[in-house]
Order: sequence, then structure tokens, then C-alpha cells
Amino acid sequence: MKKSQIIFIVVLLIALTGLPFLGSEYAIDWMTKTLIYGIFALSLELLVGTTGLVCFGQAAFFGIGAYAVVKISADLGAPDAVYLLPISMLLAGLYALFVGALSLRTKGVYFIMVTLAFAQMAYYVIHDTPIGGGTDGIYLYNKPSLFGLSLNSSLAFYLFTLACLFFVFALLGLITHSRFGRALSGIRINELRMRAIGYETYNYKLMAFVISGMIAGLAGYLFAVKDGFVNPELLSWHLSGAVLIMIILGGLGHLRGAFIGAFAFALLEEFFRSEVIFGSFAKYWHLGLGLSIILCVAFLPRGLFGIPFILQSKLLGTKSADNGSQIEEIK
Repeated sequence: MKKSQIIFIVVLLIALTGLPFLGSEYAIDWMTKTLIYGIFALSLELLVGTTGLVCFGQAAFFGIGAYAVVKISADLGAPDAVYLLPISMLLAGLYALFVGALSLRTKGVYFIMVTLAFAQMAYYVIHDTPIGGGTDGIYLYNKPSLFGLSLNSSLAFYLFTLACLFFVFALLGLITHSRFGRALSGIRINELRMRAIGYETYNYKLMAFVISGMIAGLAGYLFAVKDGFVNPELLSWHLSGAVLIMIILGGLGHLRGAFIGAFAFALLEEFFRSEVIFGSFAKYWHLGLGLSIILCVAFLPRGLFGIPFILQSKLLGTKSADNGSQIEEIK
């Protein structure tokens, strides 16, 4: 692991661990949501940044993980997160297996549209049938505990979410530096060559798709427990588009970039929705957010993660070791 990666992780851990003791209740709640977005963005980064699969249906796995915890909790009371969390992830992973097994037989824009179609199919099943409570959604009346300890406290749940984030960081770090991860990178760079040397690329892509879906299910689980409420919008294409924007904003090809992008997206959203700053214009916050993203993409093609490399090039007049390619090692 590079020195810069170690420094980033240590600084991030210290900052996020110390936040609850310095911030208000609102700040803790907002940061918890941001951490969940970070996990969600990391799930898609495995597909887009590592494997080269642009999935536009990631919200389906997120929503399934969220609905699973609500439905199971309603039937079983207040189950322990030790087994409820894996069940939510497993259900999301099973749907990812189904979607991936079919959609990975297509490529390019067809793959994007097929994943979108499957996500919309899941959305309308939840939206138009009694399974998901229809448009009204469902409330989570019995929040799960952890080894008998309640997660109702905002501080306790924040720390639990933070632990999940670093678990996902560690897991994806191990995956991307393993032989499996190297194979995924090879598939992104040149799938035909990987096939020629004997790799069953379909199986590798399917495994990555399922792992990504399970991590998205983890994020959905956390989101449902945090808000205590789920609705069909958690499976909508809007959320799939938002998480794709997050990883582009942060910088494709880097796990750290995915988290930075999620944080920046949540921060921009909060900034433009502030009536203290923008007054009545705050109701048009989508306009400000959209313009900011367009400017970022136009002037920072490598995302926010690439800013240090640009500054190094401008100030020192040297070419960064990271030559702008989005296929470098993670991350």
C-alpha cells in the first residue's frame, strides 16, 4: 500500500471518528447519510472503475437491501443485525446474480439499458404491488440491535456505519489487489485479450456484479435503519444516476475517489438547498447542483481526486506519475 493511501485512511479515520464529539446532532445525522452514500458509491466503483461495466441499475440492489430489513423486522420483531444484515445483503446479491447472469451477455449501451430495465422492473414491483406498501412506503417500527445493543442512538448508529464503511474499504482493497482484481482490471482494459489467454471473463464479471450488488444492499440496509422508512424511490433510476455521478465527480478508478465524490455530492446538495444562503432560490437547488457537476466534469476530467496531480503539474512543471489514465491500480 502506498504512503499516500495510508495517510488518507489514517486521516479519514481520525476525522470521522472525532466528528461526533465536535458536531451537532444534525451534523452527525448528515454525516451518517454521507457515509452510507460512500458505501453505495464504492459498490458501483467496483463495477465501473475496476471492471469497466457501466451499470445504470444499482439502485435496485440498494432498494432491495432497504426493503429486506423493513419486511423482515416487521415479521420477526427487532432482530439482531448480526444475521439481519447478511440476509439483506444476500437478497440483494441474489437479485444481482439474476440481473447479471442475463445482462452480462450484452455489451456497451445495451448493457446499460438492460440493467436500467431490470432496475425499473424491481421499482414497479415495489411501487405497484402490496409487497412494498405501494407509493406510501413502509415504516421500520422495530430497529435492529447489534449483539443486544440498541442502534437507536445516533452516535451508536454513526459508529456502526463508519465501521461498515471501513470494512467495505478493506474488502475492496483486498479484492482489487488480488489476482481476481487484477483479472477484472485486465477485462476492463482488453477483454478479448483476457479471453485469448484463457480467462472466463463472463464468470469474473458476474462475480464482480454480485459482490457489487451485495455491497449496495449493505448501503440500503443502513439507509433504512437510519431513516426508519423506505419507499419505492430508493429503487428509482434517479438514485442510480446520482451514484454514477458521485464516482465520476470523485474520479473513476480510485476507491478514495468514490468516497470523495459521495462526500462532495452530499455537500453540494446541502449547500444549494440552504435557504440561509440562497433564500427562495433554494427550491431550485437541482439547477445549482447540476451546473456544479457540469463545471467539475469540464475542468476536472479526472475528478476531484485528480486535483493534487493537476496542481503538481502546474506548480512544478512536471508530469504526474499518474498520467491521467483511469485504469491505474487502486486505489
